[in-house]
Amino acid sequence: MPKDYIGIIVEESLDDNRMLNRLDFRKIYITGHANPADRWHMYEANVSKEEIQELSKHIVGDWYMHFWKGTDIIAIFSGKTFEFNYEDKKTWSEVLKYGRSLGLPENELDFPIKGL
Repeated sequence: MPKDYIGIIVEESLDDNRMLNRLDFRKIYITGHANPADRWHMYEANVSKEEIQELSKHIVGDWYMHFWKGTDIIAIFSGKTFEFNYEDKKTWSEVLKYGRSLGLPENELDFPIKGL
């Protein structure tokens, strides 16, 4: 199974962080908050479409992840998956509507296609 998607996975968004053991990481970044409880552990990974589907089963709360291959994006929320094109904003309507329904801020619904 080709690992042709790239994505950023925040460890705190998962119900079981042991799944991270099975992924291929490109970079790791930990946010600089002074309080360790406030830090996010972020992993840039190469993943397959099958791994994306598996990750989607383990997202908690209103967290989401997105993965890209070129300009094709897959955004996964708990129980929901959206596929759209980064350059064609008309294809974003459903994912934006859903993200807003969860109360996510607009600046978090930008789905950048660049790494850490």
